[in-house]
Amino acid sequence: MTPVLQARGVVKRFPGVVALKGVDFDVSAGEVHALCGENGAGKSTLIKLLSGVHPHGGYEGELLVDGRPAAFRGVGDAQGAGIAAIAQELALVPALSVAENVRLGDWPSRRGLIDWGEARRDAREWLGRLGLDVDPDLPVERLGAGQRQLVEIAKALRLRARVLILDEPTAALAEAEARRLIALVRRLRGEGIAIVYISHRLEEVFEVADRVTVLRDGATVSTRAVAETDRAALIRDMVGRELGDLYPRRAPHPGDVRLELRGVSAEGPGGAVRAIEDVSFAVRAGEVVGIGGLMGAGRTEVLMHLYGAWGRRTGGRVLLDREILDARTPWEALGAGLSLVTEDRRRYGLILDRPVGFNLSLSTLKDLRRRGLIDERAESALNQRDVDELRIKTPSLAARVGGLSGGNQQKVLIGRARRSAPKVLLLDEPTKGVDVGAKVEIYERINALTAKGLAVVLVSSELPELIGMSDRIVMMRGGRVAGEFSRAEATQERLIAAALGQKEAA
Repeated sequence: MTPVLQARGVVKRFPGVVALKGVDFDVSAGEVHALCGENGAGKSTLIKLLSGVHPHGGYEGELLVDGRPAAFRGVGDAQGAGIAAIAQELALVPALSVAENVRLGDWPSRRGLIDWGEARRDAREWLGRLGLDVDPDLPVERLGAGQRQLVEIAKALRLRARVLILDEPTAALAEAEARRLIALVRRLRGEGIAIVYISHRLEEVFEVADRVTVLRDGATVSTRAVAETDRAALIRDMVGRELGDLYPRRAPHPGDVRLELRGVSAEGPGGAVRAIEDVSFAVRAGEVVGIGGLMGAGRTEVLMHLYGAWGRRTGGRVLLDREILDARTPWEALGAGLSLVTEDRRRYGLILDRPVGFNLSLSTLKDLRRRGLIDERAESALNQRDVDELRIKTPSLAARVGGLSGGNQQKVLIGRARRSAPKVLLLDEPTKGVDVGAKVEIYERINALTAKGLAVVLVSSELPELIGMSDRIVMMRGGRVAGEFSRAEATQERLIAAALGQKEAA
């Protein structure tokens, strides 16, 4: 069978780096072909090339559609050939309605005016095919993450996409939404659509893909039928070495209570929403306390509130080393000894158009001052140490941090957080969008920090990670603590039951 879309020997160069080194890749109608690799392996560059973001003439090698050479001058040409890419950062306009987003750039007209009735009917029809029943006049910004994902897919299918490129499609979704999306991928495959599926969640790859191609350092390492490989072989291809325990949490030696919440309640902006209510737990020096729960359970709000970045305290107390802590701003929290690695690195964590070194240094600039000026030599040495220790893949310290892969951006955040020598490290989804090799490196870094007496609060929506890296786990539901479990007590069934408000797992 002739592949619908094929790349042959593609080479893509950027100043100072070769991102793709003769990559071969293809996908056929009615197939899900997974693309895996560590952050910085070349996955994003390849899918940008396949979807016309990197135009013909800017790379070596060739693309073929239905066996014939293709020369995409831009995204429009790729879409015209039936290729649609849905990135992690969805290309939707939040303030516009669902119907406006589905028909964006291709308005139905009647007598020279936009036919809004047709736009609404069209949006409702395509969304209905995907199982989404929402008001087409509803602004997209009022939809959940899973619903937005379906709006983006509906938009692509309406343009008669034959190849659908999904980049980390479940990264921002709750478990139930992720299950629905995977079921949809299977259905689209059955309808003859070719799907390129990029994911760091290997369990999804084995569940939904027919074939898997691994990239490493810009080169194709392997292409195999999923039925003929296993997790260990895939990880070995991705990282180029054997990995031991994926969750290498070492037995803790907890010290005194470092952080304690006693009946903490807080309400959101304007007092309209109370997201956390009567939350109590403690974290000891050298300990990792995990926080789990469904999306909207209040996990992120707890961390943001502790860091002085969300909500107004309406009750309870926070103690840090037995002293009352009431941080009203992140600067106050940082000064008291808290550091946060945010869930949304692009919005809250990084200044994307500034260099890697600048972002690493932000939390400790005051410590680098000499006679009122920044000691650039000392700053550069510290930044290079972090790059080396965390294995941040970057052309240089001067490279724009927004140009790094998601996993390497995450490592920059972690490097900056530990630089401030905090007493308590707040980690909100620290491995979100991070490849398996980088995950293990982050876990080992957590072990190293707790071995030095740091207390860690870890929020994660991945239950295996929560169980594997936590010494105790607090499950939340509806802004409240729904249960607390020791490492020995924690099972996926018990945690899910607590998140759902059930006494026993179903």
